Amino acid sequence: MQPPFVLAIGEALIDAVSTEFVTDLSEARQADLKPGGSPANLCRFLNQLGTPATLVAAVGKDALARIIINDLKAKGIDSSNIMQVPDQPTTLILVGKSKGTPDFIPYRGADQYIGKVGETLIHDCAIIHTTAFALSKEPAQTSILTAMHKGKNLGKVISVDWNYAEKIWGTSNNAKQVFEELVKLSPLLKFSLDDAERFFGRPMDSDTAKEILGKYNTTISCLTCGGDGAWYRQGTGNWKHVAAKPVEVKDSTGAGDSFWAGFMHAFLEKQSTEACIENALATAARRLEGKLH
Repeated sequence: MQPPFVLAIGEALIDAVSTEFVTDLSEARQADLKPGGSPANLCRFLNQLGTPATLVAAVGKDALARIIINDLKAKGIDSSNIMQVPDQPTTLILVGKSKGTPDFIPYRGADQYIGKVGETLIHDCAIIHTTAFALSKEPAQTSILTAMHKGKNLGKVISVDWNYAEKIWGTSNNAKQVFEELVKLSPLLKFSLDDAERFFGRPMDSDTAKEILGKYNTTISCLTCGGDGAWYRQGTGNWKHVAAKPVEVKDSTGAGDSFWAGFMHAFLEKQSTEACIENALATAARRLEGKLH
């Protein structure tokens, strides 16, 4: 019998990460090419934790795509559902190495051309996960939302990392409508405090963010606050806080994805919500310290 697996639908891309810590990308002079993208990172981290994950994504038919596919294969992750788009380049994100929220510049390409998601994948998975980045462009937006609705109708758990950035959505920004549609599916919802500031368009502390997020009907809402730990809310219950332990930050890239991987791993083991958050914070700490790749 196949163990429960996570179906992640969304961006697989190349992060060109500055070799030095920078506060602004104008300071960067050299960069390392690293396979990235939030759902792809999630699958990498889940795999290291022992939870199977399958990625549906779109890349170009180029050398950068080979970096991504070879990395997934080397880490034992199923790459058979990575679509290759011959007339689009693999998406590239220039990222400033940072101890906080990284500065980035997107060069969009194939990631937005995710097509129809296979019925068998939807039927067989335990959780269907996606991100705000993945939903920002058509035709991927329609393909992903269709898969999410099908999954919900089959009783699957819906998961959303709302890693919102206005410059990703561009001029045809229908993010608010997409978000409203997703929360109707009662998802596991992850927001960072930075995501909340960008999405709701104003300076945000955790109390303000909790007040806003508390209006939405989710299975579990999680608000990550960097070194201040995480707040979570189960259903319509009260918000609760779990503190983060101090760590020496070597790189914050992918920390949010490792957090959510830790959460999902414990969630699928049917641990308590608090234990899921504690595992999420511990997993993120390992990533920040450079112990999870």
